[in-house]
Amino acid sequence: MRRRKFAAGFAGMVAASTLWPPLLKAQQKAVVGFLNAGAPDRSVRIVAAFREGLGETGYLEGQNLTIEYRWAEGHYDRLPALAADLVGRKVDVIAVSGSPAAASAAKGATSTIPIVFIGGDNPVADGLVASLARPGGNLTGVSSLVVELNPKRLQLLRELVPQARVIGMLVNPSNPATERMTREAQDAARADGLPLVVLNVGSESEIDAAFTALVQRQAGALLVGTDPFLTGRNEQVATLAARHGIPAIYGWPEFTTAGGLISYGPSRPALYRQIGVYAGKILKGAKPADLPVLQPAIFELVVNMKTAKALGLTIPPSILARADEVLE
Repeated sequence: MRRRKFAAGFAGMVAASTLWPPLLKAQQKAVVGFLNAGAPDRSVRIVAAFREGLGETGYLEGQNLTIEYRWAEGHYDRLPALAADLVGRKVDVIAVSGSPAAASAAKGATSTIPIVFIGGDNPVADGLVASLARPGGNLTGVSSLVVELNPKRLQLLRELVPQARVIGMLVNPSNPATERMTREAQDAARADGLPLVVLNVGSESEIDAAFTALVQRQAGALLVGTDPFLTGRNEQVATLAARHGIPAIYGWPEFTTAGGLISYGPSRPALYRQIGVYAGKILKGAKPADLPVLQPAIFELVVNMKTAKALGLTIPPSILARADEVLE
């Protein structure tokens, strides 16, 4: 059943004070490049949200807009070539998402075409923008806080499974954010006096092997890192967690709808809608350097009660009261 939604938008939005030189002649269709580190079959909801954001600024795909889609399908090494292809096609704006690596690839491919990104926790430290308030250059976008939220996810796990003495964590070693993601999670686990078993997975067979290792290490709970490769294998991960009786928390609700226990993270549709809005504003003449990098203000906590029952868990009332959606 659907529960309360955090009524929030993206705070801190300011109007562009300077106009980008007109990108398009009135009679031409706008062309937007869409570069994503994930796979198209797992991205229907977010692509719809991106189109919605463009529509709010008057751009409709198939009418006055063409979108060139490029998907890395979890292979980060493909991103530079895909970005270069979009630049070669002389798109008017490039929207990048799925990983900070996608934004870095796009930035490396062009210093003139405007780029709108969904980035990691710190776009300044990642070298994407000069500052959040005044990005400078040809990039702007939204931060996703994928790393900063892992301590919160561990806290939720502790509420759900207080008896757990070992916590496992799945990460994709190819993801440039993995090192920082792992460090933040290890610090949080160490503060609770718990060992964190970090397992690298970059293929389906490695996911299978990781769960065997988790059972051998007697992991009582699992944190799954936010990563396009893992999100693209949400059903496999959720099924294995259920099969081995390991309570797990995820960053995106795609896992809970696939049978995962609980997920917590920023609303992906809200993130993608916002980069759609920014792309549309730029097409209308706004300058990326003057559009601030936004922080997410809509977060989704989703609980799967059927999975909790199968695991023999009682969801604490404190978590149910905060849940945005409870799957029965």
